[in-house]
Amino acid sequence: MAKYPERYTNIMKRYKGVMTSLEKLGKATKAAGPLNKKTLEMVQMAAAAAIRSEGSVHSHARRALEAGAKPAELRHAIIVLTSTIGFPTVSAALSWVDDVLAKQGHK
Repeated sequence: MAKYPERYTNIMKRYKGVMTSLEKLGKATKAAGPLNKKTLEMVQMAAAAAIRSEGSVHSHARRALEAGAKPAELRHAIIVLTSTIGFPTVSAALSWVDDVLAKQGHK
């Protein structure tokens, strides 16, 4: 089983039914169309960047790498957001992607 942040596991324990439903919803939305896992994770990573969710950017960057994304693809998926979400948000999100890449030994 994946190691989740303590805050997330506490929510999972406290609201098991909600979290089970949320997991089912996530699976259903991913199955609803033709996008592959790598693309789905990169879309979710970009959306997480847009709402400045550091933990979600970390999570989806890791999952995208596991699905075959290259470091340059992750960075490109973030940098392309500059005109949409602004440079300060993109800069923060790039640092979060770099956290994941550094932890996994990527440059």
